[in-house]
Amino acid sequence: MNVRPSILCPVDFSEASAGALRYAAAVADHFATRLIVLSVEDPLLTQAADLGTGTMWTPEESKHEIEQFATRTFGSDSPKLAMLEYEAAVGKPASEILRVARERSCDLIVISTHGLTGIRKLFFGSTTERVLRETTRPVLITPPHDPGLVQVEDGRRLIRRILVPVDLSPASEGQVQIACGLAEALGVRVILAHVIEPVTSRLASRVNLARVEADRRSIADDAMSALMKTMPSGLQAEALVAYGDPAEELAKVVRDRQAGLIVVGVHGSPVHGLRMGSVTYRLLCLCPTLVLALPPQLHDVVGRGAAEFKAAAV
Repeated sequence: MNVRPSILCPVDFSEASAGALRYAAAVADHFATRLIVLSVEDPLLTQAADLGTGTMWTPEESKHEIEQFATRTFGSDSPKLAMLEYEAAVGKPASEILRVARERSCDLIVISTHGLTGIRKLFFGSTTERVLRETTRPVLITPPHDPGLVQVEDGRRLIRRILVPVDLSPASEGQVQIACGLAEALGVRVILAHVIEPVTSRLASRVNLARVEADRRSIADDAMSALMKTMPSGLQAEALVAYGDPAEELAKVVRDRQAGLIVVGVHGSPVHGLRMGSVTYRLLCLCPTLVLALPPQLHDVVGRGAAEFKAAAV
């Protein structure tokens, strides 16, 4: 088993996965680490090919196709090609992606929201969704297009602002620390945002709803102030408290403030294991921007990574 730290980028040879590969290569180049480019083949198709051609499918065939895809993405003389490693697997894409990430000790998975299945109005790729539901590693989710040449040094221009949606749970502080480390390294502003959902219970008519809402707002304001105090003193930051549907309100903030990166937590269930929250899912559907999804138990790991990123950028 190879335990050297690395980044994993699954591709399906679409334009969207070419964009994900560009982002992954920029991060890998900045940290001088390995970038593993993975393709997962459908077992039914490999069997059909074997029966139809009489020639057994081999991983080398897929690796060669990945290499050609990378060459088309970066150009035949790109230095980025030298740091790529190619991996081919057969099985269910999400399961194989998570398996390779685990076995190769990958610190980050970079994957596009969409692939060969195309873009539908309110849904992103099923493979990406399943990876997010089960991952124990941070996942950088990239928009469904090829951005062209990407360099970490262009981060300030590309990202502009980082949005951090917080639910004021204990995981929020770690989430904010990670976002702050990235913001300091890139020299961009951080926006903390919390959305208060309307009360929909039938009991609302039996209580003083105006007082309840005022109390909820006061609690949220106090919690946001406490989070702001944990942030570095020299960092440009602001806190927003909105009221309404969380995903829609957060999407408005992304559009209005031109946030190029969302740092969001992927919350878990103690009964069913890690699951992606409905707000996170809808936010991904509504916002075609970079999203860094953080499993709650890895805040310390990613926090160290953000600190290293900051040190390397100075």
